[in-house]
Amino acid sequence: MDCIFCKIVAGELPSYKVYEDEKVLAFLDINPVNPGHTLLIPKEHYETTLDTPDELLQAMAAAMKKIAPAVMRAVKADAWNLGVNNGAAAGQIVMHTHWHIIPRFARDEHRLWRGEPYAEGEAARVARHITDNIKA
Repeated sequence: MDCIFCKIVAGELPSYKVYEDEKVLAFLDINPVNPGHTLLIPKEHYETTLDTPDELLQAMAAAMKKIAPAVMRAVKADAWNLGVNNGAAAGQIVMHTHWHIIPRFARDEHRLWRGEPYAEGEAARVARHITDNIKA
């Protein structure tokens, strides 16, 4: 497999590891939004969060709850974002499930989305379609 994250897990590529247990690994992003920006991955290869088994997602969530406060304390951040890109159109570059733990600062001005309001009646229609698809 030619997955850069799998190579990091296997020890074939270097990384700045900050956390590891039997199921997950966390290391610094080499292109950080802010210092301390950490990637959290399952050690097993799955392309997206939806492909990843629930037990691994639970392990990732438990690890995230340990890592995020440590990142905040280490870099004296004011807050943090959890970023999850699923698929190329969403900005996923490495096709291995990963979560971004991004420390944020009150004045860093890193905007995540442009936040445009729905057109008249659009929100109700979209909500109905999502609900219908959940039931399907």
